[in-house]
Amino acid sequence: MNLNNILIRKGYSKIKLKKINTNHFEIKAKLNGVNGRFILDTGASNSCIDINLAEEFKLNVKDSETKAAGAGAIGMETKISSKNKIELKKWSYKNLNMVLLDLSHVNTALTEHDAKAVHGIIGADILEKGKAIIDYKNKCIYLKKLVFRY
Repeated sequence: MNLNNILIRKGYSKIKLKKINTNHFEIKAKLNGVNGRFILDTGASNSCIDINLAEEFKLNVKDSETKAAGAGAIGMETKISSKNKIELKKWSYKNLNMVLLDLSHVNTALTEHDAKAVHGIIGADILEKGKAIIDYKNKCIYLKKLVFRY
């Protein structure tokens, strides 16, 4: 029995990853029903989206005292949006907090390497919530389907 069959049987969803020119993995997701392109970043503590896309992705934005560091920048202003729904294939989570920040430096780096700009970054918060297993050889990620008890 192979890894795919075991994980599917254990309640995981398989999501394809696309390796782009920068050697990052791109992942497609729906945020609040809107299709987006994201980079998978295991080192990012929080998932984030470009601050200029708040309206497009139907985000309810609030100010944040937190400054962002990472992704090539330090001390950037951030905003926060809570209670968002994210869908990655058949896996979904309905109470996601998204950090909003200026991702122009990320997209500049991508486009300089002939890669498409992204809307945001999928970080460790989602990976942890989904008990992620990344299969680098087969360019996919498995996320455990969430079961909610009321």
